[in-house]
Amino acid sequence: MKRDHIIKDHIIKYYSGFDEWGRLEREPIEFIINMHYIREHLPATGCILDNGAGPGKYAMELAKLGYQVTLSDLTPSSVDTARQKAQEFGLAQQFDGFHVLDATSLSGVADETYDASLMLGPLYHLQTNEERTAAVRELYRVTKRGGVVFVAMQSRMRMSINSLQSPQHWKPNDNMAAIRSFVEKGIFDHQDQGRFTGAYYFNIQDVTPFMEQHGFETVDLIGSSSLRAMLTDEQQQYWKERGEYDELMQYMIEAAKDPSILGISSHLLYIGRKK
Repeated sequence: MKRDHIIKDHIIKYYSGFDEWGRLEREPIEFIINMHYIREHLPATGCILDNGAGPGKYAMELAKLGYQVTLSDLTPSSVDTARQKAQEFGLAQQFDGFHVLDATSLSGVADETYDASLMLGPLYHLQTNEERTAAVRELYRVTKRGGVVFVAMQSRMRMSINSLQSPQHWKPNDNMAAIRSFVEKGIFDHQDQGRFTGAYYFNIQDVTPFMEQHGFETVDLIGSSSLRAMLTDEQQQYWKERGEYDELMQYMIEAAKDPSILGISSHLLYIGRKK
């Protein structure tokens, strides 16, 4: 079996057993910040593709706002969960379909269909430039001219910091030679079974040129995780006990736009427009 098929199988297996919906509930800052900026840049009405949607947390929120949503993901169980969530929330009528699709080939999706498109996950796991290029070209193809796109990436600098801080947690990045190799290539395959793997991390300075090279005009680049990684649970608790947690969240949202935050934010949100 070819390496890319092995990695794809590992990714499907990982997400089949991983509670991505729960992750966004337990660590809400990424979701809160992303939704803030997604809402800010979306057209007032229209059709949206959530490509690589996982169990559909963003898709449900967009459906609640009145948009017509098409959902796709590589992992069949995630698509099944999203379909069930739409029924549970009484949102099924807002969906134009739930599809098992690979982001690098959105088979059956017509050109220039969507007023806006989300791709908040696939680029985490496309380890070759060819795969990343294919996914971004597909996003370009299915989005209407002038349509807005929201694309998530992971920060190479943040992951190198994670590896230095918790080497036993991020094997094989438990030695400097491995960390140096990671920093050079951006590729991470976890040594431990069942852990986050088959991953790719961007250098901050490469994100905008990569997207612009494939026909998008840059609107903004956001640090979706903002300052969260710099605060322990105990430190956050201080602000909760002061009754200032909402003010902290508002500051986190505003700080996410500060370019100096990008390298320490584990997740990034690229916002662009199809030329």
